[in-house]
Amino acid sequence: MVILRYADEKIAKSIEKLELRDKDLHRHIMNALRNIMEDPVCGIKISQKLIPKNWKKKYLINNLYKYSLPDAWRLIYSLSGNRAELIAIILGGFSHKEYEKIFKY
Repeated sequence: MVILRYADEKIAKSIEKLELRDKDLHRHIMNALRNIMEDPVCGIKISQKLIPKNWKKKYLINNLYKYSLPDAWRLIYSLSGNRAELIAIILGGFSHKEYEKIFKY
């Protein structure tokens, strides 16, 4: 069983508000969330050395996944828990430029 959580309330609200601003991107994000719930490792695993240190401390994570969306957007999430109860923690959606800045490409 996979439980979907947001790292903080601002992320959930920004995805909700996106439905009014960009219905197409919102639809792709909702599809990505369904896919993650069906197959939590469907995203591309990000190297542990690239995980921002402040994210490791703030969110208490040790893994990170990238789910590619249209127009070079990315949905970033982490997994925690065990086989009985896996939690997918959504950390946000980022444009290509934001993603490069966060992961220092």
